[in-house]
Amino acid sequence: MRQVVLDTETTGLEPSEGHNIIEIGCVELTNRRLTGRTYHQYIKPNREVEEEAISVHGITNEFLEDKPKFPEITEEFIEFIRGADLVIHNAAFDVGFIDAELERIGYPERIADICTVTDSLLLARKKHPGQKNNLDALCRRYGIDNSHRELHGALLDSEILADVYLMLTGGQTSLILAHEGEDGEDGAVGRIRRLEGDHWELSVPRADADEMKAHEAFLALLDKKSGGECVWLKGDQGGEEPELH
Repeated sequence: MRQVVLDTETTGLEPSEGHNIIEIGCVELTNRRLTGRTYHQYIKPNREVEEEAISVHGITNEFLEDKPKFPEITEEFIEFIRGADLVIHNAAFDVGFIDAELERIGYPERIADICTVTDSLLLARKKHPGQKNNLDALCRRYGIDNSHRELHGALLDSEILADVYLMLTGGQTSLILAHEGEDGEDGAVGRIRRLEGDHWELSVPRADADEMKAHEAFLALLDKKSGGECVWLKGDQGGEEPELH
């Protein structure tokens, strides 16, 4: 089975308001193994990148000035993903943007005509109900190192999501495993061996000042787009964190 783990970065939150994709990153999996094939492209948008979005992904208008526009990269991108199962975290966001870009240039197909889609966020919510299931939270839960992820980036996030997806759908399910010849899917899971609670020393990482600043900027953008209905700015509501792009 061929899968493509995909992520995008954009000028803002709403394609219906004319916002564009400015970065696409893809990582290929075949039979649940990384092949080493990737697709990565920055794209010059038809409008300026919003300041709130820049604070999240760090991609500036000046950087994008000499990049190709979406019609110039469409065929290569579609060729890379065609026939694959796309693995996307919060798929409605990325698929909505890609379909909007295809519609704008008069392309005859949409993602549903080209690929199947697996939403890893829905998988995570089903497996870990009531918990935080954004990419950073899942990395902490599964022990995946994302310390090099200072800003969001489409290729980096797709590489991290590939690791998360494999763990989420059949990888290691306990921190301590004793292999006794009874493998789970893909030979990744053996027999679980229990340890007493006093063996665990869990660290609780805290957001630094820059991370908090980026978080607050993105919440401000969400609040603006929701007409002042951003629940995270109305006090602690509990539950999951918003899925940031």
